[in-house]
Amino acid sequence: MKTAILFLVMLLVLVIPHEWGHMTVARWCGVKINEFSVGMGPLIFKKKKGDTQYSLRLLPLGGYCAMEGEEESVDSPTSYSSKSNLQKVAILLAGVTMNIIIAVLAVTISLCIAGVVTNSLDSVVPGSPADKAGLQAGDKIIAINGENTGTWEKVVEGISSSEEGATLEVTYKRGNETGKVSVTPEYSEETGNYMIGIVAGTTKDFLTCVRLAPVTTWELNKSLIESFKLLFTGHVSRNDIAGPVGLVKIVDTAADYGIAPYLMLLAIVSLNLAIFNLIPIPGLDGGKIFFILLKIISGGRINDDMEYKATVIGMIVLLTLFALITLNDVMNLFG
Repeated sequence: MKTAILFLVMLLVLVIPHEWGHMTVARWCGVKINEFSVGMGPLIFKKKKGDTQYSLRLLPLGGYCAMEGEEESVDSPTSYSSKSNLQKVAILLAGVTMNIIIAVLAVTISLCIAGVVTNSLDSVVPGSPADKAGLQAGDKIIAINGENTGTWEKVVEGISSSEEGATLEVTYKRGNETGKVSVTPEYSEETGNYMIGIVAGTTKDFLTCVRLAPVTTWELNKSLIESFKLLFTGHVSRNDIAGPVGLVKIVDTAADYGIAPYLMLLAIVSLNLAIFNLIPIPGLDGGKIFFILLKIISGGRINDDMEYKATVIGMIVLLTLFALITLNDVMNLFG
């Protein structure tokens, strides 16, 4: 039951802000919103407010913001089709932007809960090279061989890149004083890296978490883009691909480790949705932006009818892909 609730919450957090972003920017541009729907399929609940019908539908796997003149040209100043290309692109990018904002917020909260690893030392292993050199718990490693180490990742990078027998010049800050020590890393058979015997400290300082959240989100984004590259080049097996059914299992696993991993998963899925939406496939936001550019480049030779036909084909491809991924999820679920 807990997994189902967390899965539903994740879908709502991903869908509602995305469509709300479209609706908000569309209204700023003077576009009439016919319907704002959470969920797809049969209607469960509806309420009319102004010109917009707000709907709740049976299947929570998506949602939509139906704008006047979105599917066909409408001769009205409040239609999407009457707006400039720049306004249309702004409306289309609003959903993706909201997914990125959600990802940053989720990462921020996750870091505040779990703590951020810092370049200050929590402890020094007795008898280790760092201990012999005089480093102590509480010391802040600010440079290795003259290279600034503002994060723990930089500290690890500076140590692990060491060559056999090489001595590192470690600059540290202890209180208000700065000092330097020479440390010779030892190779660890267990980790396969050079180590000096230090353990990172963590902080839950809010400002630190806020500052590092965009950086962490960007690193997640780079990893996801690399995954998409591997997917399209055929270097990812079908067992590594998950859809809604597979996501339920992943949510269950993440939730077992606590709220912080769950929020980090939410951030990853939100970024995944943003990247996927930007792919220039007709039917996706990226596909619509692609057609706007095609119309500009072609000087109007690409018309709305061509776009409509391409969108129908694109939706068939996407639905087929969705069905195949769901089938793959079920096969993986039952081994």
